[in-house]
Amino acid sequence: MEKMKFSTAYFAPSQLWKWLLLSLLIGIPVGLASAGFLTALDWVTQTREAAIWLIAFLPLGGLLIGLLYHYYGQDVVKGNNQLLEEFHSPKQIIPFKMAPLVLIGTLLTHLFGGSAGREGTAVQMGGAIADQFSKKFGITSSERQMILIAGISGGFASVFGTPLAGAVFAIEVLAKGTNRYRAVLPSLFTAVVADMTCHYAGATHTIYTIPFVPDIQPTFLLWSVLAGILFGLAAFSFSKVVHFFGKMFSSGFSYPPLRPVIGGIIIAVVVYLMGTTKYIGLGIPTIVSAFEQSLPPYDFMIKLLLTTFTLGAGFKGGEVTPLFFIGATLGNALSFFIPLPMALLAGMGFVAVFSGATNTPLACTIMGLELFGTEAGIFIAIACFVAFFASGKTGIYSSQEVHRFKSKWFKIFDRATK
Repeated sequence: MEKMKFSTAYFAPSQLWKWLLLSLLIGIPVGLASAGFLTALDWVTQTREAAIWLIAFLPLGGLLIGLLYHYYGQDVVKGNNQLLEEFHSPKQIIPFKMAPLVLIGTLLTHLFGGSAGREGTAVQMGGAIADQFSKKFGITSSERQMILIAGISGGFASVFGTPLAGAVFAIEVLAKGTNRYRAVLPSLFTAVVADMTCHYAGATHTIYTIPFVPDIQPTFLLWSVLAGILFGLAAFSFSKVVHFFGKMFSSGFSYPPLRPVIGGIIIAVVVYLMGTTKYIGLGIPTIVSAFEQSLPPYDFMIKLLLTTFTLGAGFKGGEVTPLFFIGATLGNALSFFIPLPMALLAGMGFVAVFSGATNTPLACTIMGLELFGTEAGIFIAIACFVAFFASGKTGIYSSQEVHRFKSKWFKIFDRATK
């Protein structure tokens, strides 16, 4: 199949109803899948916390995940990167089995104590479900790109309860520097439908609050820039370390199912020696605490190392919620010397580290507005965009095509520093 060219032409009126229908047909099953996933994830988390001894079986869980993907999921093992590659260089419809495999792998990872997230699971389920519609409705090659965008936006929006951010994230993470306005309507409508479906199916989302936002002052804005640089460096570190561990396990163990077994043994021992489970799983209680009370300044680093090691070893889940953890706890730590409210810094870090790691500053700014309110908008936007530039040219998605203007900025920076 030849490489698809994404048209920026507006919809003809005859096409509008087609895409509204498609968005509805994609959004409902994606929202139901996210609701089922969130409910199951909550159950396995509570089960693990009530029976800590399950962590000793993390190597067994890793073996099951490794065997599943090695013998049944070779064609979907790339996960989020496969969605990105299929968008830019299409070859074949995403196999539907990507959805159940990543769901099972993620639940096993969390049940036995791996440190991972949930975004990757929701995005892959959304993309796999949506792409099945590419076989129908007379979908052209270029229109299939919008199908993939719609699936990703629906999965992201419903798992986090942020439809606007989900719609923009899907476009921003796939695009190469310019938003593809033709995809805005199906992306937004699918995100809203999926989020509403997930909500009506009984899934709930954590609420975070920033009780006080100071007036905008030049000194506060400068402190926000400094915080954004540090958040960007954290995102840069996460991206580099997760790729490092991935390469280490790939080169060290030629038989893929063995990688999560070895990784599981090491993680289980580390968790036992630490004597706490606060750094495994999603880490939602610690994220909430970062907005409310002072935490140990090393929390973000332990979560960074455990998560990158877990994912590098081949366990499944996602990076985003751990990035929320890293950003919120880093912001909490920065409140010791940056004269901004602790909750505000936690919220800025929450979305800014995510921005730097995924190269999606606009989506992350919008997510911050949806989660924390418009009062903190200026501080959040500064943190997200500064972190985006400070995080370097890499990201957690190795197949992502880095924004052109960011690449040009770094070329200028490289010349200036030589």
